[in-house]
Amino acid sequence: MGGPQPHLPRQDDHQDDHPDGPVEAHRESGREGHQEAHREGHRAGHRDGPLTLRSDGDLTSRSPRRPALPGVGLDPEPMPADEALRLGGVFVEPPTSRGRPPRGPGLLPTQLTHAQRLGGMGWVEWNLRTGKGIWSEHVYVIFDRSPSDGPVRLHDLAAHVDPRDRTALDRLLWTAAQGREPVQAEFRIHPGAGARDVCMVLDAVFGPEGAATAVHGVVQDITERRSTERAMSEARARAAEERTVMLALRNAILPEFAPSSDLSRVKIAVRYVPAEQTARLGGDWYEAAPLPDGRLLLAVGDVSGHGLPAIAHMAKLRHALVGLTMTGRSADALLDWLNELVLHGAGASFEDATATAVVGHLDPASGVFTWAQAGHPAPILVRDGVARRLRSPSGILLGADRDLPYELARVRLRARDVLLLFTDGLVERRGRDIGVGLDLARRAAAEALAADPYGDLDGDLDGGLDRLLAAVGGPNPDDDACLLAVRLREGPRAVTMAACPV
Repeated sequence: MGGPQPHLPRQDDHQDDHPDGPVEAHRESGREGHQEAHREGHRAGHRDGPLTLRSDGDLTSRSPRRPALPGVGLDPEPMPADEALRLGGVFVEPPTSRGRPPRGPGLLPTQLTHAQRLGGMGWVEWNLRTGKGIWSEHVYVIFDRSPSDGPVRLHDLAAHVDPRDRTALDRLLWTAAQGREPVQAEFRIHPGAGARDVCMVLDAVFGPEGAATAVHGVVQDITERRSTERAMSEARARAAEERTVMLALRNAILPEFAPSSDLSRVKIAVRYVPAEQTARLGGDWYEAAPLPDGRLLLAVGDVSGHGLPAIAHMAKLRHALVGLTMTGRSADALLDWLNELVLHGAGASFEDATATAVVGHLDPASGVFTWAQAGHPAPILVRDGVARRLRSPSGILLGADRDLPYELARVRLRARDVLLLFTDGLVERRGRDIGVGLDLARRAAAEALAADPYGDLDGDLDGGLDRLLAAVGGPNPDDDACLLAVRLREGPRAVTMAACPV
């Protein structure tokens, strides 16, 4: 390698011209020449060998037999510890003074080897003319190759790359050889019988005539990172697919409520609000259906658990209730039968599942709502802008005990009254007491569901449920919820029922 030598500041340069004498001239030239030395080092490049910036500020030239980038035209000598830190052809020699003890001759290479192993990376270099390369120790580990076999020649590198990624490798090499900025690409290699994801960053090395003579850079094994990302992506895709299937199944089992012509005296609005988390979709359900005797069946319930098992249990319980209702029996008797089904139902396969429910019958003619509950939050009654929870009759959750009876309760609704039935997903939140949630729901119902005293008796019941949901915090991340609201469109007929509170 030939060419002019870079200008190197020396102690005797301009010593007669400096007002402070030769010592100060040397210090001044050292300070002013620091940055110029970096620039000179880059310009000198491979013409005269790398430059070393010593800890005392002196700048010296290395032997031309050790080029700044090993492997470009010459076989390099072993790299000493003081040359292991390299920045664009300028070597930074570790200080041996200024309070820092000198390093052992083999300490720095050992540390660098350890850092490469921990980072899963190593450095590479290929001569663009001959295709020969030089690798650091860990690149052999990445390629599962014995150091005795030497580096893979640049012309043979594509044979180790997955055929689907060879275009990325070609683009990387072409771009690196054309430009003066580092470029990177990711591709898969097939060392041995396995496969690995690697990221390669390359930079061009230019000769005296300005043409690229070599490429050098780093290779990092990113297999674990990409495997984790792919697993997470696949898990998200499976979760999205599972959510779609479960919501479709729910919609088939629990279709959107369609008002019946037999409900001319009442207005009904329902909402099913799925949990934000796919895995938390549960077994919440509702039912609102006219009966042959003119009454209206109103019910909400919740089966323990989440996912497809809970949805399957919900479907069995809801369908059983609809069938049992045709017997004309009261709500407490219906809960007795549902409890028996959960406990010992033949073929029902509830196993250790339990359930809660509110079941009632509304007589639109008299306004009387007769109901029973099984471990479920009591309905909320909104009247004249004031909301209150109904007093619950006794009843434990379904599947807990077969000997404890369920009791009935009655309340008479007036025109403009709104009765709200809901599942616990409306009021329960992680980190919040359920009593706080119930009070919040009660206050929100008073504002959202109150009828306009000067407007339509129907009011905006559907919009009221939306406002109610927003007021309690929106969808529950951890549980789904069902809401069923009923408003009487006209006043009930006169009725004599001493046991029915007003």
